[in-house]
Amino acid sequence: MPRNTLIAGLTAALIAVSGYTAPAHAGGQIAIDIVPGSAEEEQAMRAGLQIYSIVNGLQNGANINQLGINNMAGIAQNGGGNFGVVHQQGNGHSGTLQQNGNDNAYGVFQFGENTNTDVVQNGNGGTGATLVFGW
Repeated sequence: MPRNTLIAGLTAALIAVSGYTAPAHAGGQIAIDIVPGSAEEEQAMRAGLQIYSIVNGLQNGANINQLGINNMAGIAQNGGGNFGVVHQQGNGHSGTLQQNGNDNAYGVFQFGENTNTDVVQNGNGGTGATLVFGW
């Protein structure tokens, strides 16, 4: 096959394939859920959430900390001894945490721009966290 024919064929193939690529999206988010796998990990996560609250001067069982504009957050707790945190850093976030049961601990942490997270924690003695990054 002559060299010019090969180059022309590869160029045509590249042009054809480029028509099938997805357009870049201006916004999006990625979330990471963290669930302890052992009693020791659960204790460490609970301690970390408590330390976060102390460092940020937060009190009681439900804490919302927002750094940015146009953020919305809410925490609902149905039960006793629950501890919940919603932390939003950036703009345009929406986040809620609902805890149903007793002695639960959970943190929702949103960073970047325009994330949307709704977490429901059911049961007793559960622990976890969700980290969300938006662009």
